Amino acid sequence: MEQTITEIAFQIILHAGNGKSSAMEAIQAAKQGDFSQANQLIKKASKSFGDAHHYQTTLLQEEVKGDGSTVNLILVHAQDHLMTAMTVRDLAIEIIEIYRNK
Repeated sequence: MEQTITEIAFQIILHAGNGKSSAMEAIQAAKQGDFSQANQLIKKASKSFGDAHHYQTTLLQEEVKGDGSTVNLILVHAQDHLMTAMTVRDLAIEIIEIYRNK
């Protein structure tokens, strides 16, 4: 594996954090009535999650080939961070719709 499991975990954390931040910014844009900006920020969040998934897929492919690494706490944290951030995006989409229909 070219990158260590820890390096990959930090990439997942980075992209998940960026996605979560964009989702939170999208809520604030919707709160101000700027739904165009909110939509763009949700797209940006989704792109960040796609980037995180790219790294996650790398780990899964290595595992399938039998080259998996020992899971460490940083990877567990990265996975938790990604799933939580994706939940924030999903909730942000719902909150934006609430503001849009106000």
